[in-house]
Amino acid sequence: MRYSPISRFKGTLLGAFLGESLASGGKIQFQSYLDLGRMAVLGIESLIALGRLDLDDWIGRQQQESPHLAATDEISIKIIIATLPVALFFHENPIKLRQNLLDVLKIWDDDPVVRDGTLAVGYAIALALTEKLDPLTLIEQTISFIGETPTSIPKNLLKVQNLLEQGAGLSKTQAEFAREEKLSNTIAMAFYCFLSTLEDFRLAVLRATHNGNSKAQDATPLSSHATGAITGALSGAYNGTGGIPVNWQVLLLQRNSPAWGLTSFSQMLKLTDTLVAVWSGVYDLSLNASELTEEGCEVALLSVYAAPRVIRSR
Repeated sequence: MRYSPISRFKGTLLGAFLGESLASGGKIQFQSYLDLGRMAVLGIESLIALGRLDLDDWIGRQQQESPHLAATDEISIKIIIATLPVALFFHENPIKLRQNLLDVLKIWDDDPVVRDGTLAVGYAIALALTEKLDPLTLIEQTISFIGETPTSIPKNLLKVQNLLEQGAGLSKTQAEFAREEKLSNTIAMAFYCFLSTLEDFRLAVLRATHNGNSKAQDATPLSSHATGAITGALSGAYNGTGGIPVNWQVLLLQRNSPAWGLTSFSQMLKLTDTLVAVWSGVYDLSLNASELTEEGCEVALLSVYAAPRVIRSR
């Protein structure tokens, strides 16, 4: 395996956070502009607490945080980012991945564009985590995973593929997708920025947040931050934390500012560690020592061993 699961889990969430936090010009804003990932953190906490997807628990947490969500472009992007924990948690099984992504979307309004965008991003992340992502076939596979749909996302993804095959530059691609402020165009730009600089996280997110094109300059700030967040999640999943510039990571840790509703950036990293532990089946037994007692006497912690390939994925 090229990168460990924990590196890719952290890369996905850290990438989304950095992509959202980058202002045009490549400077990190320590105060998150839109706080796109707050709902994602609530989802992570639910998966950690229960070890599975429980819609009632998710709904309770989401309604407590945001009881009334109006159908806006900002909310649509937040919903896609909120589903990243589901994509990570069920990445190894495409059938469960698709079903659980569709299930968690029931928490919000059933917007076909949000549904297709969620499936596209989630599937690409799953392929990256299982090291099955082939840039030459990704768009074709993603369209197949989305299935038959009336939205423009498959058509826009095919445009991205054609632009990549032509070697089109960033300005030409921005002009193609900046004609209207649509979520489907944001998804397409994120896939372009990711695939055109596959091995370079830094360049991918800088291109995603660049507003050099005159039409792109007229777009709302939401477009830049949203494209950056999705590009960062895709590139972070593919390149892991090792692909994210060290100076950016150090800068975040030194400032240790609040991140996505948490008290500090370090807390977000610890939360990701715990999510990986729950996903992998590795539990911190010391946190539940009271369950390992018999008549008041502690039972020695057990070590479990297995022959190679005996323990299998869920």
